[in-house]
Amino acid sequence: MTDIASITAHRIVPVVVLNDAANADGLAQALVAGGLPVAEVTFRTPAAQHSIEIMAERGDILVGAGTVITARQVDQAVDAGASFIVSPGYSQEVIDESRALGVPVLPGVVTSTEILSALSDGMTTLKFFPAGAFGGAKTVKALSAPFPQVTFIPTGGVNLDNVNDYLSLSCVPAVGGSWMVPADLVDARRFDNVQELTAAAVRAVEGPAVGKD
Repeated sequence: MTDIASITAHRIVPVVVLNDAANADGLAQALVAGGLPVAEVTFRTPAAQHSIEIMAERGDILVGAGTVITARQVDQAVDAGASFIVSPGYSQEVIDESRALGVPVLPGVVTSTEILSALSDGMTTLKFFPAGAFGGAKTVKALSAPFPQVTFIPTGGVNLDNVNDYLSLSCVPAVGGSWMVPADLVDARRFDNVQELTAAAVRAVEGPAVGKD
């Protein structure tokens, strides 16, 4: 069974937008070859569900569903083979349905009030989104002081230049990012370029100072 540690094991979770399910296998291959066998496929396009199915059937990449905002989307994602659910906000119905189906869920938070709601519901690993628009690593560090039991997965505005600002914090086991999987390259099926960007992302986070917050 997938757990949070499996999702964060590679320290970066690629956030993928697939406009055509025919590109799903090539993208998955590029991520695996580049050293990041994990993907959050966003439910922003009609191709998302079938893309998850194609990627999950490979067996060599951990696939989750992102931008999940309803219980029905949770059902669709899990039916397609998603191993985890990510939501941009704190939705009780998304959390409850994910739990009912036995899949890990990462709800989005950005305020202390939302974090308190998560804690009261027994959740301690949360997506911090949109990270860049709400103060970045400095805000995550500030929030970790009153909430030392919480770990955050910052997403939104994370890139090659600031990724280690986040990962140097002991409360951040991983980040979500799309800079290695830009939609224009995926749409153009330039998977060699995606593989190169993925490998560069992996190199960037290898051996960074960890826990020095």
